Amino acid sequence: MLAYLRVANLLLTVLMLVSLSRGFNVCTTRLSPKANIHNLFSPTPRSGLPCSVGLTRLFSTTADIEAQVKAKGDEIRALKDAGTDKAALAPHISELLALKAKLEGPPPANEGDSEAREIRKARLEKIDAIRSSNSNPFSYTFDVSSSAASLASAFEGKLEPGEEDESFKVSIAGRVMARRVFGKLAFFSLQDESGQIQLQFDKKKLNAADADAFKNLKAWTDSGDIIGVTGTIRRTDKGELTVNCETWEMLTKAILPLPDKFHGLTDVNKRYRQRHLDMITNPSVRETFRARATITSSIRRQLDDLGFLEIETPVLQATPGGAEAKPFETHHNALDLPLTLRIATELHLKRLIVGGFNRVYEIGRIFRNEGISTRHNPEFTSIELYQAYADYEDMMELTENMITNIVNQLHGTETLPYGDHTVSFQRPWRRITMNDVVLEQIGFDFSSLDGNPDALAIAKEKAREAGVPNVDSLKTVGYVLNECFEECCESTLIQPTFVTDYPKEVSPLAKPHRSKEGVVERFELFAVGRELANSFSELTDPIDQRERFDAQAAKKAAGDEEACGVDEDFLLALESGMPPTGGLGIGIDRLVMLLTNAPSIRDVIAFPLLKPEGL
Repeated sequence: MLAYLRVANLLLTVLMLVSLSRGFNVCTTRLSPKANIHNLFSPTPRSGLPCSVGLTRLFSTTADIEAQVKAKGDEIRALKDAGTDKAALAPHISELLALKAKLEGPPPANEGDSEAREIRKARLEKIDAIRSSNSNPFSYTFDVSSSAASLASAFEGKLEPGEEDESFKVSIAGRVMARRVFGKLAFFSLQDESGQIQLQFDKKKLNAADADAFKNLKAWTDSGDIIGVTGTIRRTDKGELTVNCETWEMLTKAILPLPDKFHGLTDVNKRYRQRHLDMITNPSVRETFRARATITSSIRRQLDDLGFLEIETPVLQATPGGAEAKPFETHHNALDLPLTLRIATELHLKRLIVGGFNRVYEIGRIFRNEGISTRHNPEFTSIELYQAYADYEDMMELTENMITNIVNQLHGTETLPYGDHTVSFQRPWRRITMNDVVLEQIGFDFSSLDGNPDALAIAKEKAREAGVPNVDSLKTVGYVLNECFEECCESTLIQPTFVTDYPKEVSPLAKPHRSKEGVVERFELFAVGRELANSFSELTDPIDQRERFDAQAAKKAAGDEEACGVDEDFLLALESGMPPTGGLGIGIDRLVMLLTNAPSIRDVIAFPLLKPEGL
């Protein structure tokens, strides 16, 4: 019987579509075991009356639906008057609710069940009730005198349990996180930007200013609403600091409820997609972004105090450069010009040094069309700075001082937890060459190959012995050394460590080392196994720079999507003469991760890029 019904319901769906083109009115009721399939259709024109089982037309106008709602309501009332029981009324009521849902429009995407729709419907009705009483459910302004945190600080150690300071008048606004109503008394938990505080509503006190105030409070408010109150400060008998409210005002009526009040928002993907809910229900998330703002503000302030100027550079670029990364491509319609989003701010900032500025920086968004992981996001924030008449040693000192100052400002200590590790930022930080850190890990000194005609073959063999994959295609000893470092060493660098003196092949914008052949004056800063900063003694020789650009362009032509091309505008500027310069880049997101103990880069980006749901 059940199999028959499934087939019949499938046929019904097909026949409904066919009947629309022939002017027939189609019953939308699914078959039950007692249904008669021969009675499902009637040759009634579309303008005819609905069929006896409550047929509704597709593509009905709003007026049609309103008429159907009225007719169905009248029918239900008539059935009730005739003594029809609840079980028999149930399908009629369901049909009425379905008709009303058409008038209200589709529910938001996060309303996945009938309970959520009913909650939303009830809150919309409360909005109507508020407006009917000549009040505004979406207020314009409210005079706030205090925050939850400021009140907690002002009354720390003051007021005994049960005591009230009636001389201290307060007005405060925020979101209702919880509400408890006990007859003539109500307690709300109010959350503002600084924290939470309890509100007490006594019917007699509240009604002194408005006879309906307490009744409306109970009838109109829900968790998630934003309200404003005025009152005095007291401690409850249990010692909790409380605003004893004299007046209240609805500032914003929330249509949707907050996530589960006991468990908060725990679904990771939902947290990232609906960051506003994440911030409301998880105070630690707000603290992470507050810390991020402190970090970027501190960087700016320190650099400004050192005489650096922040100058903005273009996001749209004709030739991507300054890093090895695949760019996002776009097109300028008015100029009919293919462009890319910048992969670094480096080359334009260097042109400012050529132009006569001695110290410049930019904190800006960078875009790289690459993979996504716990430490990579295609859109991220970096700080790049350039200082004339300085080198990478000066940049090490600046980096160490700047980050240590941030750590002390943020935490008041130079020892922080990160995951299972304890990280010490006490100076001086470790400094070691790439060759020496590889020697420590795999036991082979790559510098011993200098002048050896079989150097590349030996280097590849030692890399294979260390378990480094994909070394056969590498063209030089420098590339093999760099691959060994990335595969075997990076993850071991837990404490802040400056790794210096990189192979020339992997550093196309750095100046050759002044005393070591084959390497450049470059460092990268690592901590907890991640790169945090990158710095060069910047290459100022335009002839050498062109040769390195040409080598990169050859890699690009051979299919390397991350290799950069030749930036003729930058070379033209370089030929005008750039003073000796030290450059530094710091990944803001990874720095924030480290200083807030965040396991994923998505935890420190307010709105990380996510694949749309359902794809």
